[in-house]
Amino acid sequence: MEVKKVSYAVDPVTAWAQEVYSGKVLAGPDIRNACGRHLRDLEDGPKRGLTWDLEKANRAIRYFKTVLKLNGGEHEGLPFILLPWQAFIVGSIFGWMAPDGFRRFRTCYIESGKGSGKSPLAAGIGLYCLTSDNEPRAEVYAAATKRDQAMILFRDAVAMVDQSPSLMKKIKKSGRDEKVWNLAYLATGSFFRPISSDDGQSGPRPHCALIDEVHEHKNNKTVEFMRAGTKGRRQALILMITNSGHDRNSVCYSYHQLGVNVCEAGAKGVTKRHRHFNDGFFSFICSLDKGDDPFKDEKCWGKANPSLGHTFQPKYLREQVTDAKGMPAKASTVRRLNFCQWVDAANPWVDIDTWLSCCAKFDPEKLAGQFCYGGLDLSGKRDLTALNLYFPEQGKSIAEFWTPKDTLLDRAAIDGVPYDVWLESGHIHAPPGKAINYAFVAKRLGELAAKYDIKALAFDPYHMSYLEVELEAQGIELNLVPHGQGFRPARESNLWMTHSIDLVEDLIATGKIQVLDNPCLTWNVASAVMEADAQENRCFSKRKRTGRIDGAVALAMAVGAAEQRTVTQNLDDFLNRPMSM
Repeated sequence: MEVKKVSYAVDPVTAWAQEVYSGKVLAGPDIRNACGRHLRDLEDGPKRGLTWDLEKANRAIRYFKTVLKLNGGEHEGLPFILLPWQAFIVGSIFGWMAPDGFRRFRTCYIESGKGSGKSPLAAGIGLYCLTSDNEPRAEVYAAATKRDQAMILFRDAVAMVDQSPSLMKKIKKSGRDEKVWNLAYLATGSFFRPISSDDGQSGPRPHCALIDEVHEHKNNKTVEFMRAGTKGRRQALILMITNSGHDRNSVCYSYHQLGVNVCEAGAKGVTKRHRHFNDGFFSFICSLDKGDDPFKDEKCWGKANPSLGHTFQPKYLREQVTDAKGMPAKASTVRRLNFCQWVDAANPWVDIDTWLSCCAKFDPEKLAGQFCYGGLDLSGKRDLTALNLYFPEQGKSIAEFWTPKDTLLDRAAIDGVPYDVWLESGHIHAPPGKAINYAFVAKRLGELAAKYDIKALAFDPYHMSYLEVELEAQGIELNLVPHGQGFRPARESNLWMTHSIDLVEDLIATGKIQVLDNPCLTWNVASAVMEADAQENRCFSKRKRTGRIDGAVALAMAVGAAEQRTVTQNLDDFLNRPMSM
């Protein structure tokens, strides 16, 4: 991209983008792409009717320095001088114009590490839209699902007004102290107030909606609640700020993925892969590069924390990492909040990158005739029925799933996963009916038993009596072994989930198992979390109602059955060994 090099004094947005894109400023892959998108648009944007209005960009940036004051601690009363990354965001939002002459970006998504200063930045943007955006009767909202959450960002705006002599003269507050509920800019009949989607209010027409902590939103209700009122505004702005989350089926992750794709397409060129490219969507997503481990290398910390050394010091992150290393339950929280790593549950069973490193593509036909052990987790109407076969000598595992065909599309919409695509690609079976037909499961077990030497099949007793009827009817004989599902072993076999989980975790962590790649199984593993009793015995739990963990359960049962049979066989060999004289 041949964009003339500029200085921070002239164009702080482009200057920072150039230094990031060239590698002079440390940043992660998605920020590098955001900067590349800006530089590419300077060159190619005019062909699409886009205009870079430097005067408008710098006007918004100057507003922070000349009008706004910071609040809290050592920053109390100081001018709000934007850090370079913040100036890039503010300048981009207010400097890029669409073909109609109004602002290009109507939706913005900002994701960074905790403590970066997202809330004060958003509050400042809200005050600019209130007082300096030339919008008659502008409605500015700090929006959230709950009013208490909306008040957090709004209080930042109130504190800025209190610290700014010029704003104190122009803005009338309603309420006192912590109970201020409205900021009125009488010159244009505009206001700034908190609002929640469960307030029961109707008819907001936001010129600017600031939506905080998007990763905590259970659905898209708040965003759509605000978006519905923007249709009459010439250049309405919806600004979302958030930490990284732990739910890849959430509304937050949908915007995260959109932001990643838009920046990649903007930097590298739109292809068929970017069919949902949105030229009016701005994103600033802090992330680490593949292979970065913030628990081992401090050099990558700045990629997730662009305000490191300004709003907080490295000492804080060192304390967080030290605590996480000593308290495994905290590790996922630290990775998510402080290092912008999307973990797949608030307390995930397995780190998703570790799991994916065990997934492989291999031909299961080459395992024909080899001995294995199975784990079977049956279902009723909604859950999946899952089977896992573990081949201990080869260190390989294969999974199969069944789900009712008649309700497949409805459940795909509810669960947020592409059951239909998985069915077409052969990753799941879908027998006809609204509930699992165990005759199909029995038939498939018979086919697998003819192909592989299944030494034992560990099972969850739930619904097993129905399957046993079908196995007997089809003349299929298997060595069925009950497996405890909770915190206690099954009396008949002594198999229990706590021990089986320990075994399969060791295989995954050490890379001693290869799992045949199956997206349904990966989803199950990502949905699984741990719960423990007072003695720290552990079993599986789902992170949410629509999560499915059956494949993870079946895998653990299969590994547990294999280990127990190996121990039993070794003991038998020892007892039957001739005694030496």
